Amino acid sequence: MIHTSPDMNLFEKQAAEFSRRHIGSNESETRQMLATVGAKSLEDLIDKALPASIRDQKPLRVTEAVSEAAYLELIHNVASRNLVFKNYIGYGYFETIVPSVILRNVFENPGWYTQYTPYQAEISQGRLESLLNFQTMVSDLTALPLANASLLDEGTAAAEAMIMFFNQKNKDHQHVGVPKFFVDQAIFRQTLDLLATRAEPLDIVLVTGDYSKAEIDETYFGAIVQYPNSEGNIPDYRNFIRKVQHAGGYVAMATDLLALTLLVPPGELGADVAIGSAQRFGVPIGFGGPHAAFFAAKEDFKRAIPGRIIGVSVDAQNNRALRMALQTREQHIKREKATSNICTAQALLANMAAMYAVYHGPQGLKDIATRINILTCALSNGLRELGFEISHENFFDTIQVIIEKTEKLRQLAEDRKMNFFYDGKSAVRISVGENSTQRDILDILSVFSEYLEKDEASIIFDYDRHEKNIPVELNRSSPFLTHPVFNTHHSETEMMRYLKSLENKDLSLNTSMIPLGSCTMKLNAASELVPVSWPRFSKIHPFAPEFQWKGYQQIILELESWLSIITGFAATSLQPNSGAQGEYAGLLAIRSYHAAHGQQHRQMMLIPISAHGTNPASAVMAGMKVVVVRSDEDGHIDIQDLKEKAVAHKSELAGLMVTYPSTHGVFEEGIKEICQIIHDNGGLVYMDGANMNAQVGLTSPGYIGADVCHLNLHKTFAIPHGGGGPGMGPICVNEKLKDHLPRHWTDPATKGTGAVSAARYGSASILLISYAYIKMLGSHGIRQATAYAILNANYMKSRLESYYPILYTGSNNTCAHEFIVDLRPFKTQAGIEAEDVAKRLMDYGFHAPTLSFPVPGTIMIEPTESEDKAELDRFCDAMIAIYYEIQDIFSGKMDKTDNPLKNAPHTQRIITADEWNHSYGREKAAFPLPYTRSNKFWPSIGRVNNTYGDRHLICTCEPVSSYDTEFVSGS
Repeated sequence: MIHTSPDMNLFEKQAAEFSRRHIGSNESETRQMLATVGAKSLEDLIDKALPASIRDQKPLRVTEAVSEAAYLELIHNVASRNLVFKNYIGYGYFETIVPSVILRNVFENPGWYTQYTPYQAEISQGRLESLLNFQTMVSDLTALPLANASLLDEGTAAAEAMIMFFNQKNKDHQHVGVPKFFVDQAIFRQTLDLLATRAEPLDIVLVTGDYSKAEIDETYFGAIVQYPNSEGNIPDYRNFIRKVQHAGGYVAMATDLLALTLLVPPGELGADVAIGSAQRFGVPIGFGGPHAAFFAAKEDFKRAIPGRIIGVSVDAQNNRALRMALQTREQHIKREKATSNICTAQALLANMAAMYAVYHGPQGLKDIATRINILTCALSNGLRELGFEISHENFFDTIQVIIEKTEKLRQLAEDRKMNFFYDGKSAVRISVGENSTQRDILDILSVFSEYLEKDEASIIFDYDRHEKNIPVELNRSSPFLTHPVFNTHHSETEMMRYLKSLENKDLSLNTSMIPLGSCTMKLNAASELVPVSWPRFSKIHPFAPEFQWKGYQQIILELESWLSIITGFAATSLQPNSGAQGEYAGLLAIRSYHAAHGQQHRQMMLIPISAHGTNPASAVMAGMKVVVVRSDEDGHIDIQDLKEKAVAHKSELAGLMVTYPSTHGVFEEGIKEICQIIHDNGGLVYMDGANMNAQVGLTSPGYIGADVCHLNLHKTFAIPHGGGGPGMGPICVNEKLKDHLPRHWTDPATKGTGAVSAARYGSASILLISYAYIKMLGSHGIRQATAYAILNANYMKSRLESYYPILYTGSNNTCAHEFIVDLRPFKTQAGIEAEDVAKRLMDYGFHAPTLSFPVPGTIMIEPTESEDKAELDRFCDAMIAIYYEIQDIFSGKMDKTDNPLKNAPHTQRIITADEWNHSYGREKAAFPLPYTRSNKFWPSIGRVNNTYGDRHLICTCEPVSSYDTEFVSGS
């Protein structure tokens, strides 16, 4: 039944131990839940829930399970195959020192990495404050007034800037009048590649060249330059920026936050947007990610800036309250009219970068930057003394050295365990990082001395004259990070307590279950996460020579193989670093396949009306037209409508985007027929992998008939959500699409479409987590996880359906791994809306389920397999108690406007106030069920006033006076 067989011996039980630790309920609880559901066994339930037509009866054969201790030993041996060299490669990824207080209290702390995206602001104030700090940090350092709460990587951020400019100048994409975008040749290659990938489907014309010689006219909508550039040079772009803007275009600057402590910032140079990576602010290189990208802009773009913005508002008691602002850009609302498909941010890494700035403060950051510049100047002078030519007089941390025999130098450097960047043009670049020392600089000079076959090298560190390598006109004079939060917490004691004070304001998985439908908030096991911070994984550069990352190579090849088997496909790409990027990569593969067969005109995608909003947004970004397919009264895809539209658009049909099980939480009976209809009309089927947690080991996209799917590793395969990121969205494809996966410039032999992530394997370091999840569960365990996800959802549905209407079930009155509770009748009966139930659940110690998606006025519940029966019961008890509270309003026992639901959540301050003017008691408000008395989670603010926040948009830290608990909103 569960986890282990009675026939297993003790050693076999040990190998399977992770399964019983990952899956919440034991055998006794399983029997009780099955009885409630009305199933004889797990297999009986699966037979009822899954249509026989999609059941793959072949046993899943991926890998044998290993114990946690055995896994940690295994992964330690794998890590030993990675070689940690001194990395002077730079090129967008720099050596940094992760402060131990941040490593332990944020990066390795489930109170920070298991939070969900802060849609429920009242129980998210901690990470919202941290993300506001991030925005303030970025805004201050770039001297641009508006910053978002992070994007995926620098290349993606550059592409988002380009598309934002394009949309500003070309309102009608069918008649593009201003098609050109200028890219300076000294930009990072990975950024250029992402710009090219994004530009092609939208008919954007990229023009690459030397910015100083560029002829810009009214056919250009914008330009991008690197500052400092990829060769380390620090050009003064003022005249170029004026030239572009005079022609009616906009300018983005890809820049470096640490350099901006010394350099005149982009905003003061006149740039419209600044983008880049915050990686060197205390985030490990990790073979390419995850890292938080930043995006700052002028106020003119506040309604167009991509991603999430944290803003300041007030709560119901007029106290200061933070929340996600400008949420109307979410793709659920805009769908095919969305200008971006960004869904996942990099919140955990943005929090780390923000805390790095909080811990070091403005002077500490400037000291780090100055030390790096001193070392770089010393290196430059030492190389000149040896007779080498340095390409540029001006630099911050990177120099380019002209050299004839780069291979000879490479061999000498690698013998000394050093990595430089070789551009293949008789030049080598060296980037100095935060952890570089005076001894390191002498060691580098020794390599060059040996190259010249000299016996020794010497060096002089000039601590006073280093800034001569930064042009006087580009020396920063304006202040930054003046807010007290960046000037207070500089001792470890202060920092530790500040981090804890924020953590205490947030509900995470270490507090209670987070039952979000579609988002799959499952256990992120400690053994899966431990190796991520090991130096042999965290210190590997994504552009290091292949012989240095054999351990990563083993993990990547095995994980690609396992995911291909699980999905029933032929090949996998791990490059997409979010689910939405996986969607985009999958659609590019379909587009590329049709083009390769002379069918470029196939650009129409059918998308069900119930689909996640990123689906139509991704389709439009991939240059496709969207035709919406209706749902029938049971919430299923209307097959007749689908067939009619597929036939009507047969000549231009690219394919179908479909989620399975459906977004409504049901295994639709007609899915194979749906796939066949698309294939019969010349299209391909993209399956959204958001609900793979109900498929693994029981069926697969390939078995069902799809051609490509993406996987949310931060859902089904246990990567933590991190308070709104990181995520990973690998795509798996069948044989016909395997030559159309994303490629990368570091692997020129690869066939395929353009790059979708700056690094070859996306956020590679967190692939370790999914690798561990599959390895420790093994083939049987991952199938059991799916079975228990279905059992837990059906158990909760069975408990709640006597109290609440349940929307959409299968033919046997079963659901998949999630189900929708309809709250709309209570609005008519008692004036209670779905939001009231969501906020009242906070008083019971729970995060609300997914609110009003995919059906307005409902909640979608997904418990995951990791919750035990007791926790499922606690949540059901809370929902049932809320039902009776609604009935008391309906019957007149409670006032229709003054009741616990309308006033929820109730904060500690409200409960302990001298005055209590409500018609119900304090105990009813704060301790509605017995368990809340022994383990109470207090929301830190009352219900947020979103309307006020939209009218008064503040997206950086306000003056200290606004933090006063007596803050009053004003008019």
